[in-house]
Amino acid sequence: MILGTAQAAAGVVVAARLARGRRRRPPLAGQTAGRPVSVVIPARDEAGRIGPCLAGLADDADVGEVIVVDDRSSDRTADVAREHGARVVAGAELPAGWVGKPWALQQGLEAAAHDIVVSLDADTRPRPGLVGALAAALSEADLVTASARFVCVSPGERLLHPSMLASLVYRYGPADSPGGRVLANGQVTAVRRAALLAAGGYALASGHMTDDAALARGLADAGWRVVFRDGTDLVEVRMYETAGETWREWGRSLALPDVTSAPWQAADLAVVWLTMGLPVLRALTGRPSRVDVALLAVRAALLGPLSGAYARRGVPFWLSPLADPATAVRLTFSALRPTRTWRGRTY
Repeated sequence: MILGTAQAAAGVVVAARLARGRRRRPPLAGQTAGRPVSVVIPARDEAGRIGPCLAGLADDADVGEVIVVDDRSSDRTADVAREHGARVVAGAELPAGWVGKPWALQQGLEAAAHDIVVSLDADTRPRPGLVGALAAALSEADLVTASARFVCVSPGERLLHPSMLASLVYRYGPADSPGGRVLANGQVTAVRRAALLAAGGYALASGHMTDDAALARGLADAGWRVVFRDGTDLVEVRMYETAGETWREWGRSLALPDVTSAPWQAADLAVVWLTMGLPVLRALTGRPSRVDVALLAVRAALLGPLSGAYARRGVPFWLSPLADPATAVRLTFSALRPTRTWRGRTY
């Protein structure tokens, strides 16, 4: 009885968050900025993945320059970047208290020549029109961040990844709708260079593994207008190569442990276990309650809106709710045992 009441209460919370989807901002549409834009790409050992990103920028007329900040790579990242016409900035040694990515972004911001700076991860695949759309979005925001369409190839990825994404929606609601806690996607951002430098640059995120959320929340607290937009029509991202890599690498930051207070993490865990993990486990054992059935129906209904976030779906995507108990487990590990290791560095 107590557990059922808790599930129902958590379900009401999730329903209220999902209801914000009725006020989602329109997705980004390709356009021209009418002025040159600097694009900064932080990269560490990305020789095998950065090529498609640079190729996608080559045909975009709004790109005034591409700066690849080579964060002391041990592979051919810098060579590949130069071969694609990018300007390579050799990353300086990490200052005390800084994590690699925000430090690389800081160096790129300082090196940029143009007023608007778009930052992209090396594994993104931008299309012409993305840079202009992000620049235009700054007319109504101080920091713009956008989602990308995920490219998941293996069946395991297409089963696990959508479940992890659903856990974010259950905890935060649709990121591109107003209200709720501030969320950001560091894979795709745009900002005015002078304004961010005046605010201290990426120092707000200097020591955070989840640097994108740390920066966005710090700036929002300072009065900045932080806006999340749907960019899936203009950029794709190949985050991971296997389900195991998805489990390890995305899973380490899934709870946003270094930017989320302990009470919020506990509440997030409760919501995910009660509304995602438990109903599936009970259904698999043939003993779901009426509350479980209602929650499973909500979860199934979410598959439709989530489908647009994936370039490939197939049967594994539509069966992804079966991975919800595993996602709840990984979220728990992320919250209770946060890791501070990335690309050969331990912070």
